[in-house]
Amino acid sequence: MIRLPESLHRQALALLAARTAPQIGENIVEITGPAPNAPKSERPLFLSQVAAGFPSPADDHIEQRLDLNEYMIQHDAATYFVRVKGDSMIDAGIRDNDVLVVDRSVTARVGCIVVAVVNGELTVKTLGRSKSGQPRLVPANANYTAIEIKDGMSFEVWGVVTGSVRKFK
Repeated sequence: MIRLPESLHRQALALLAARTAPQIGENIVEITGPAPNAPKSERPLFLSQVAAGFPSPADDHIEQRLDLNEYMIQHDAATYFVRVKGDSMIDAGIRDNDVLVVDRSVTARVGCIVVAVVNGELTVKTLGRSKSGQPRLVPANANYTAIEIKDGMSFEVWGVVTGSVRKFK
């Protein structure tokens, strides 16, 4: 089941009718949207940053409160979450089982990490251009090759990755 905003209802029906709806692909496991009318769940955000090198004395001054929905989602109706499968984007900090925040309202530019539909399958890669100006999808792992978009291939940027969420345990 995929939940879509009402603004995308007609487009989704058209895709289904044409049987060209994107399939879960090479490195996307699932697609979900934010919970509608999710209650605020603010937590303290401390003014002091946590040292990743040498420790510093703790400062318990709270700068503000942070709601992860507000922090991660800028366009609620156009934002979805996708779960990653595989390691083709590992050097971009995207790991197997991470959840990506994807905003379909953001205009993709060269260098953006995007979720794209290639020949009906979803994949996550960095958007690039070949020397001839054709779009290409570049992995962030030397073990994979770029996907060169050629004439006759079905290609669409589905959304721009604006963030990620990772659970450690």
